[in-house]
This record gives sequence, C-alpha cells and structure tokens, in this order.
Amino acid sequence: MEQAGQRMAVISRFRQMLRSDLESSEAERQFGKGWISGVGALVLAIAGFLLVVCLRFPSWFTVPQIRSLYEQPMFRIALQVGLIGAFLLAIISLVLRQTKALGFTALFFVVLATTLGGARTEAEVTTASPVFFGMDWFVLNVIFTGLLFVPIEMLFPRRRGQELFRVEWREDLFYYLVSSMMVQCLTYASLWPALQLTAHTHWSGFRAAIASQPVVVQFLEIMFLTDLVQYWVHRAFHRFPFLWNFHAVHHSAKVMDWMSGARMHFLEIIALRGTTVIPMYILGYGESALHFYILYVYLHSTFIHSNVGWGFPRLGQLIVTPRFHHWHHGIEKEAIDVNFAIHFPLIDRMFGTHHLPEGQWPEGYGIAGHPVPVGYWKQFWYPFRGKAES
Repeated sequence: MEQAGQRMAVISRFRQMLRSDLESSEAERQFGKGWISGVGALVLAIAGFLLVVCLRFPSWFTVPQIRSLYEQPMFRIALQVGLIGAFLLAIISLVLRQTKALGFTALFFVVLATTLGGARTEAEVTTASPVFFGMDWFVLNVIFTGLLFVPIEMLFPRRRGQELFRVEWREDLFYYLVSSMMVQCLTYASLWPALQLTAHTHWSGFRAAIASQPVVVQFLEIMFLTDLVQYWVHRAFHRFPFLWNFHAVHHSAKVMDWMSGARMHFLEIIALRGTTVIPMYILGYGESALHFYILYVYLHSTFIHSNVGWGFPRLGQLIVTPRFHHWHHGIEKEAIDVNFAIHFPLIDRMFGTHHLPEGQWPEGYGIAGHPVPVGYWKQFWYPFRGKAES
C-alpha cells in the first residue's frame, strides 16, 4: 500500500509538472526555448499512440465509415512519419528546455506506440463489434480543427495574448473526447426521432422532387430549415429554467476559442441534433446535400466560437459570424437572450432578438456570477441540481 501511494504521488507530481510546462509563461514559450517543439512532440506522440491503438483494435475504437482510410498505404506512412517527428521534436525539446516534462512525456507515448507495433501493427481482433468508440474520430477531429483554427487565432486574434492552453482548456478537450468516443450513441439517439417520422410518412413522390433539385439549392434550403428549427429549440433552452440548466453548461465558458464550442451537455447535444435533423430527413434531401451541410456546420460552428477578430461588416448581415455569436455568449445585460440563430441573422431580426452593435464586441463571456462548476462530471450533473440565471 505504501509503495502504491508513493507511485501515485510521483504520478501526481509529474502531472503537475506537465501541466505547468504546457501552461508556461510567455517568456518560456519563446522560440528556441523548446516549448514549441515539446508541444508539437506531445501532440504527435499522443495522436500517434491513439491511432496505433485504433489500428490494433479497429472493431472497438474506429468509426466504421472511415475504416477504409486505414487500408491506404499513405495512412501508415503518415503515421510512421508522425511518430518519427514526435521522437525528433521530443529530443530537441529535451536539449533546449530546462523542464523536461513535455519531452519525456512525448517519448513515453512514442515508446508505447512502438511497443504496440507502430505503423506496422496489425489488428488483433478482426470480428466486427456492434458497439464501437470513436477514438479515431477524436484524434482526427482535434488535429484537423486544431491545425485549421490555431494558426488563424494566432494570426488574427480577437483577444491578443489569449493563451493556447488557457483556463479550462483541459475540460473543453475532454468534451471533444466524450462526444467523439460516444459518437455511435449520439448518432443513434439524435437520428432516431427523424428516422421514425420518416418511416411513418409516405411522401415518396414529394421526397423525390426535393432530392432532384440542384445540390446547392438543397444545401441552402437545409441551412434555412434547420436554422429555423434550431432557433426555437435554442430559444426554449434559454426560456425554460429546466432546459436552461443544461444550456448553461455551454454558456459557462469564460473564454471563446476553437475548443469552447465543444462544451455542451451530452443530453443537450441529443435534444438539439435530434430536432434540427428532422427537416433534413423527413423532407427527403439527397445524401450529397446532407454531407455537404454536415461538413459546413461542423466547420462553421467551430469558427463562430473561435478567437478571431474579423468583423465581416457586410457578410455579417447575411451569415452568422464570430462577432454575432460572441454577443450571444456575452456577459453584458444587453447580450442576454439575443442572437439565437446559427446560420442566418435574418431569423433573429424576424423575431426581435437581433443584437449586433456596429464595430463592438462583448467585454466578457459566461454567466453572471458564474454558477456552473468547473469540470466535466460536475457540469454533467449540474442541470439536475443546479439553478443558473440566464
């Protein structure tokens, strides 16, 4: 027991060192200090290790729709290059940096990945499992959005000096993990109402006519119809106290960036997606238009939460922009219960909830008094015992 306690104490101290290393001061993050190479090594090493686990146990940890990707030779080449890159960057960080937590942690994950077989690993179990966890979706999701939005936020920030590893970054990253790992459950629960309604409505001729429209027309129609449904569902989450307690979790973020949009209660995701997808399926839109819209809303929802200072004065009259949505998250009184639309500001104008003062941004974000606790599991249980004020 004593030895186990000592090991736990050592692990705890190392975790604190790693967190401190990630959240280093600006002076410690200067080029040539080993921080950039250390963070790069850590990201590549953890991503590589998780992808090796996915290759080893594909039936458990991969999304069926993208499993064919792993059969491509270029995927394994890229994985091998990533692990080698992580190793080299870790060595550079260890040489340059006084604190070694980043470098040693990256090397640890590279060794783990290599022990499992690295990019040459073969699946241990090939039998398909009816239940899977989207670990590969988590890795690809974070890497893709991170590579896309982190440089944009660094080059064109709304709030200058906002750290990459800012307050509560670990909590928001965990939201990414949970929603990705539970992608099967979320997809099934979200699509069930739409699929049931579709199965019990016999509109084959009407649906064929809808699907025969040009893809661009279908895409624009989907945007408007889903936004109209989403507007009223979103507004209901602000209007009714029980629903607000769930939505308050999303509004509890005190910082806006590419990760903050992931902070959403598990049950709210199901409710929001489950209602907004109904027009898409019950009206019979084509698969190409649906896939195009899903990709668009995935990127757009991340963009409007991001720490990007572009104002888009003209485009913002037609399409929801970061400044428009940031006002929805603003902590000022005039930011309460405004800007519910996710695509078209016109919908807020139609129903009297539009607020976009010219050239202005909110001073802060969150909820007055900040009643929502910090931490994923505390926030998960909060709606059932908390009472936030919008």
